[in-house]
Amino acid sequence: MSDPHFAAYSFVDRIGEFVPGQRARAMFAIPAHVREFPSALVAEAVGQLAAWVAMDATDFRGRPVAALATETRFLGDAKPGHLLDLAVEIQQCDDDAVAYDGHASVDGARIIELADCLGPMLPAADFDSPEALRERLALLRRAGAPSGRFAGIDDIPVDVTHRIAGSELRATLAVPSAAPFFADHFPRRPVFPATLLLDVMMRLALDVARGSPAFGASPRALRVTHVKMRSFIVPSQRLDIAVALGAPESGVAKAMLGAKTGERLVASARLELAAENRR
Repeated sequence: MSDPHFAAYSFVDRIGEFVPGQRARAMFAIPAHVREFPSALVAEAVGQLAAWVAMDATDFRGRPVAALATETRFLGDAKPGHLLDLAVEIQQCDDDAVAYDGHASVDGARIIELADCLGPMLPAADFDSPEALRERLALLRRAGAPSGRFAGIDDIPVDVTHRIAGSELRATLAVPSAAPFFADHFPRRPVFPATLLLDVMMRLALDVARGSPAFGASPRALRVTHVKMRSFIVPSQRLDIAVALGAPESGVAKAMLGAKTGERLVASARLELAAENRR
């Protein structure tokens, strides 16, 4: 990949419907050659579509970052080779914030739903070239971008330091000093994507549950709520992650997820998980 901008962490190929400031629908073809495309990246794709609507509505003065999500429901899985149908409905958008709902589908079946998301707007020029963003949106609304740009993401180093099966886990995460995804997130101010951190924390929570009598060998995430990003995470930063899994009730358990740098909480969420055969 010669230029990772709009490739290494961009998940909208073509926008088919665009009602300024109100709603949009788009497609993203998950390349067949990538190893996986986790649910957190599907949520990222929906959020990116909302960001395009919000940036256009503010004439590219601002862009939404570090979104808060009240609820994200996981209804199915996305796999390499799948074509994602993305949709967002904007509830409110101004120079301060964008509020939206959204979903993603594969072959007409919804695989993820986002409810009551809020993205604070910050100056777009702090993160990327407004002119480059404007040109990109025009391309997405016309012919669309070439598919297959995304090359996947290398594993993020995580060191598990404490584990009690079925109960709790602590780990450290070393944010890379450099990675292709920083070219998209963001060219002028590299920030570790919140959705990558959420993916790591969800994987650790599923690892805590795996093998316990209540969940068996293949627990699955049902929904994540109260996602909050309290500050930007920058290259080379070290994070301490904590997962606390509660006792299951009617086959569903709640896990508290948190990430700190030093004593400062930078991210938190609540995850509901269940056995593989429960939806």
